[in-house]
Amino acid sequence: MNLISRSHWGVNALALCIGLFLLVFLVIPVVTVVIVAFQDPGTGAYTLVNFVDFFNTSLFQESFLNSFYVASMSVVVATIIAIPLAYFTTRFNFSGAVLIQTLGIIPLIMPPFVGAVAMLLLFGENGSVNLLFDEWFGFTIPFMQGLNGVILVESIHYFPFILINLSAALLNIDRAMEESAQNLGASGTRLFRRIVFPLAMPGYVAGASLVFLKVFDDLGTPLLLNINNMLAPQAYLRVSSIGISDPMGYVISVILVTFSLFSLWVAFLALKDKDYSTVQKGGGGLMKRDLRTWEKIGCYAVVILILLMVLSPHLGLALLSFGTVWSYSVLPDAFTFAHYGNMFRVAGPYISNTLLYAGLAAFIDIFLGTAIAYVVLRTGVVGRKWLDFIAMGAVAVPGVVIGIGYLRTFVEFNVPIIDKPLASWWVVIVIALSIRRLPYALRACMAALQQVSVMLEEAAENLGATKSRTVRRVVVPLMTGGILAGFVTSFATASVELSATIMLVNTEADAPLAYGIYQFMQSAAGRGPGAALGIIAVLIVGTATYISHRVIERTERQRSDGGIVVAEVAGAAP
Repeated sequence: MNLISRSHWGVNALALCIGLFLLVFLVIPVVTVVIVAFQDPGTGAYTLVNFVDFFNTSLFQESFLNSFYVASMSVVVATIIAIPLAYFTTRFNFSGAVLIQTLGIIPLIMPPFVGAVAMLLLFGENGSVNLLFDEWFGFTIPFMQGLNGVILVESIHYFPFILINLSAALLNIDRAMEESAQNLGASGTRLFRRIVFPLAMPGYVAGASLVFLKVFDDLGTPLLLNINNMLAPQAYLRVSSIGISDPMGYVISVILVTFSLFSLWVAFLALKDKDYSTVQKGGGGLMKRDLRTWEKIGCYAVVILILLMVLSPHLGLALLSFGTVWSYSVLPDAFTFAHYGNMFRVAGPYISNTLLYAGLAAFIDIFLGTAIAYVVLRTGVVGRKWLDFIAMGAVAVPGVVIGIGYLRTFVEFNVPIIDKPLASWWVVIVIALSIRRLPYALRACMAALQQVSVMLEEAAENLGATKSRTVRRVVVPLMTGGILAGFVTSFATASVELSATIMLVNTEADAPLAYGIYQFMQSAAGRGPGAALGIIAVLIVGTATYISHRVIERTERQRSDGGIVVAEVAGAAP
C-alpha cells in the first residue's frame, strides 16, 4: 500500500512539474502577448484601440491580405504539385514509384528560407530559366516577382505535407469501390473527382491545413526575398526596430495565432459529420492498373517536370555554394571551394551552437514527450489530457510569437547565477526550440506507448518489479524506436528554426546555424558562404532524417522482444 501511495505521489508530482514548465514557457508568454495587444501603451487600460489602429493602417491591411493570399495560393500550388505524384504512384504500376515518393519528400529537408536566394537565381527576372525563355521564345515569366516568389518557394517546400498524407489516404481506400464505379461507367477524371479524391479527403485536408499554417507564420522566406508587407515580417520588424513596447507587434502576433487556430478549425469543419470509411483498407478490389505507352509517356513527363521544379532549390543552392560570380547568366562564371573555406573560418560557432541548442532541445522534448505520454495513457491523474492539449497547442503558435512573448515575459527576469535577464541568455533559445518542437516528439512518444501492451507492464509487476522499475526497464526500452524517432525529428527541425531564434539571439557568439545563414544571405558577397552553410544545414537535417527512418525500422523488432524484456526485469526484481 505504501509503494502504491508513493507511486501515485510520484506521478502526480511529475505531472505537476510538466504542467508548470508548459505554463511558464508556453501559456504565460502567449497570454502575455494577448494581454499587451489589448492594453493602452500609455495607461495600461484594456482597450480595442490597438486593433482599430491596425485595421485602419494601410500597411497592416495590405500585410494581412498578403499573408492570407500567400498561404491560400501556396495550398493551391502545393495541391497541383502533390496530386499527380500521389495519384500516379498509388494507382498505377509505375516504375520508380518508391524513388519518386522519396524525391518528393526531399524538399522538407531544406528550410524554405535557405533555398529562397537560390530560387531567385534560377527563376528570378534575370535568373537562369527566364534568360533561356527570353533567348528561345522572346518572353519571361514572373515566377519570383513580388508575392509570386514567396508562393513558389513555400509551395515547393511544403507540398510534401499534402503528398505524404494524400498518398497514405489513397492507399487506405478500398479499391473495390473504384471497381464498382468503373463497372457503372465512371472512368478517368470523373472517377477521380467523384470517388477517389472524396474518399481521400481526410488525408488531403490534414496536409493542406499544415501547409496553410506553416506558410502563414513563416518569417524567414519573406525576409530573405525582401517582402516585408506580410504579417510575420511586420511583427518582427516592429519589435526589432521600434522595441518590445510597440503594441502593433503584439496585435500582429494575436492575429497570427488566431489564423493558425482558424486553419485547424476549418480543417475540422471540412471533415465534420462526413463518413469516409470503407469496408476494408487498400489492397482489396481493384489492382494497380498498367499504363498504355502514351499514358506512361505523359505521366513520366509530368512527374519529371514536377521533380525538376521541386528539386531546383537544392540544385541552385549547390551551384551557388561552388560558384564564383552568378549574375545575368544561366550558370555561375566559374566554380571554387573558397566559399566553404570562408564559411568554416567564420561559421564554426554557428554550427557548434546549433548542435548544442538542437541537441538539448531534443533531449528536453523526448523527456517531456515520454512523461506526458505515460501520464496521459497509463495514469488517472486529474487533468492529464490538458497536458496533451497544451503541449500540442504549440503547433498553432508561430515562432515569431514565441520570440516576442519570451522577450516581453523574461526581459526583467534576472537569472541569479549569471546576473542577466533570461531573455538575453542563450538558454532561452534552447527552451524556445524545445517548446516549438515538443508536439513532434510528443506524437512520436504517444504512438510508441500506444503500441506497448499494458499486459507487459502488469506481467512485470506481478512478477515482483516495482512501478518505477517497470517503467525504466520495460516501458521505456519498448518505446525506444518512437523515442529516438521523436528525438531525431525534434533535433532536425530545431536545427534550422529561424522564426523564434532570430528574435532571441542577443550576441553573435550565441547565434545558431539558421541565424548565420540569414546574416550571410543579406549581402551579395555573403551568398556563396551562406549557400555553403545552407548545404551544411541540409546535410545535418538529411542525416538526421535518414537516422530517423533507420530507427523506426527497429521498432517492430523491439516490440517482438517484449516478453524477453519482461522476463529479464522480473528475474532481476528484488
